Amino acid sequence: MVLFILRRLWLAALVCLTVLVVSFALTHLSGDLAASIAGPNATAADIAIITKNYGLDRPLVVQFLEWAGHAAEGDLGRSFLYHAPVSGLIRDRLPVTLTLGLTGLSIALLIGLPLGILAAVREGSAIDRGIMMVALLGQAMPGFWLGLVMIVLLGLELQWLPISGVETWQGYIMPGIVLAFSAIPALMRLTRSGMIDALAADYIRTARAKGLSRTKIILKHALRNAAMPVVSIAAVQLGFMLGGSVVIESVFALPGVGYLAWESIIKNDFPVVQAVVLFLAVIYIVLTLLADMMNALLDPRLRA
Repeated sequence: MVLFILRRLWLAALVCLTVLVVSFALTHLSGDLAASIAGPNATAADIAIITKNYGLDRPLVVQFLEWAGHAAEGDLGRSFLYHAPVSGLIRDRLPVTLTLGLTGLSIALLIGLPLGILAAVREGSAIDRGIMMVALLGQAMPGFWLGLVMIVLLGLELQWLPISGVETWQGYIMPGIVLAFSAIPALMRLTRSGMIDALAADYIRTARAKGLSRTKIILKHALRNAAMPVVSIAAVQLGFMLGGSVVIESVFALPGVGYLAWESIIKNDFPVVQAVVLFLAVIYIVLTLLADMMNALLDPRLRA
């Protein structure tokens, strides 16, 4: 188990280094950063001063090594827009994004797992086909469109839920449902396929021959083996939700990390954009690593 964890940590470190390089390169290849900071009315002299003051005239390798070294120490730079440390801005807005992501994942698991199990138990029936149709619909529906529809119907017409802000817990319901709706199809299909394979296994036939109840066979024996890929996809979906919060937080005007990234992109605050990309990528890497460790605990064969 120790060697398994060390191998996964080594791969996670390599992926993190790759994200560092890619996020830095994409930001600096997107255009003249000094001109973006100076604004459309800036003169050539203004741009030259900004280039000198921010060290943008130095080689890109030198700039990258300095930024990566500071990032490794927790210093992600200062925001041009807010004139504050980027790490502080992310720390202040992180609770909103994490709460939103966990809300979306909880809703997705509460809906996706039971429907996937039901579809597997009733394989080939009208219930199975109806559940797969719901999965197909959820996969095809854009999240921002569903968010706007919910704002109009539940927020403006019926006035059941707030359309923006998180002053109360109700503010997380609509964006959480939107995030969950994109994750439910994957969880549902993977649970269904895993349960179908598990229910056809020899140990399930042995359990039936012993006279175990149908509920115990499904929940205790089949679900445990079908849960391994579900654990991995749940971690991946949570990472997608945190990354996809950029769109959802913008639609619902939630003061999270995603909305911070959106503001920074619009106003060319590239230190914040770099930091948010790196931060969300690191969270995604950590979630994937935790999923691998949980799968290793569930299946000893993965530790070999």
